[in-house]
Amino acid sequence: MTDPSRVADQTHPSDQDRERLRRTFTEDAELYDRMRPGYPPRMYDDLADLAGSGPGCRVLEVGAGTGKATVQLAARGCRIVAVELGHAMATVARRRLADHPGAEVVVAEFETWPLPPHPFDLVLAATSWHWIAPEIRVAKAVAALRPGGSIATVSTHHIKGGTEAFFAASQRCYEHFDPTTPPGITLQPASHVPKDEAELTASGRFEPAVFRRYEWDATYTTRQYLDLLSTYSGHRDLDPAARAGLYDSLAGLVDGRHGGRITKRYMTELRLARLAH
Repeated sequence: MTDPSRVADQTHPSDQDRERLRRTFTEDAELYDRMRPGYPPRMYDDLADLAGSGPGCRVLEVGAGTGKATVQLAARGCRIVAVELGHAMATVARRRLADHPGAEVVVAEFETWPLPPHPFDLVLAATSWHWIAPEIRVAKAVAALRPGGSIATVSTHHIKGGTEAFFAASQRCYEHFDPTTPPGITLQPASHVPKDEAELTASGRFEPAVFRRYEWDATYTTRQYLDLLSTYSGHRDLDPAARAGLYDSLAGLVDGRHGGRITKRYMTELRLARLAH
């Protein structure tokens, strides 16, 4: 079964697709901010333990979006430069950070943004690393870090659990309205999601990565779930008629078989690696 969040946020698009799709997020920044979930509080505790992301920690955030992670780190006393490609997303992030003068939001493409002269303690990419050009991202993160600094990437996965019958049935909806949907996909438990550090290892610049995983559930009404889907680039990129048909079909499933409410199980993964000495 096709997982909407995986299709939208966890795939590895080509250069051309990446550039097109990542710009869809700024089309409705307010909806994105309202519907996208944040990250578990335990993740920030682990970041503090593993990378010292507390008062005075200098953080470079890549792809800050509307500030889902930025606000939490700023509240913990971090000094943040948050780079965000979309003007609308950055506007929302600045509004949410109004009470945190130690956080700055820069509208820029990370790949071409000139690094400031002072290095950072931590480079963070929360649900954004896969949108950065693979041939640039690791080397630029390394260049941004002080000796002994850390890189942390956060990914969000839809895993087995929640209202499983709905997600199993929704596969047929995707196969009907989106011809690019791979057939027969089923949800997997968190233990089946591989821990991937190959890119960091291949750079030869980092110590072995540390992984932390957090499983949690979110429940949505029919309207909320369709609004959530409308924040994913893969759905926004669909032909409007196909998207309308898909949403009608999914809404019929939620309302007709599940009483107008479904639960989605997420797994948030923190991957952190320290620069090798």
